[in-house]
Amino acid sequence: MDLFADDSALMPIPIEDGELWFQQRLALDLTPAEAMQRLLDETDWREEQIQVWGKLHMQPRLSAWHGDARYRYSGKLFHPLPFTPLQLHIKQAVEQATGRQFNSLLLNYYRDERDRMGFHADNEPTLGLNPAIASVSFGSPRTFILKHRTLPKTVKLALGDGCLLLMAGSLQHHWLHGINKERAPRGPRINLTFRNILREP
Repeated sequence: MDLFADDSALMPIPIEDGELWFQQRLALDLTPAEAMQRLLDETDWREEQIQVWGKLHMQPRLSAWHGDARYRYSGKLFHPLPFTPLQLHIKQAVEQATGRQFNSLLLNYYRDERDRMGFHADNEPTLGLNPAIASVSFGSPRTFILKHRTLPKTVKLALGDGCLLLMAGSLQHHWLHGINKERAPRGPRINLTFRNILREP
């Protein structure tokens, strides 16, 4: 199933076993292109080494962790840098659009079509039982894919420049999500995922 919403408000996308919401353009005081360039310039991007199935790998993207709490995933403990003024502005807009509060931010920089995100669920105990994950994208569009854990169901959503995606409810228990590498050339993309850490690891 291929989905793409075209609305200025956060709208629900019908999905089993969880909540999925999409907004075509998050309301900000700057253009997506301006936000993209500032994020590129103001972020201390790192190529992290993570553990997957007992083996160490370099992540196929660059990343950064900001906010108020430490975070552990893929066998690595991330210590946060403070929110930047731009990140706080985007966070405020996300909280207003979603009605949720967030204290942490993971930034991922996809340099081209070869960079990707493996399929996973954001289900770490530090996020609570049914975490809300808000994702804002800038730059070249990429296809976000959700795969149900037990049912033969797949959802594909084109994440374009300046869009907002919210995953909530029991979605992380029942679905995996990721972004595949692509054959067609793709320009750079930055994705911000806001989350609320309830307790530090």
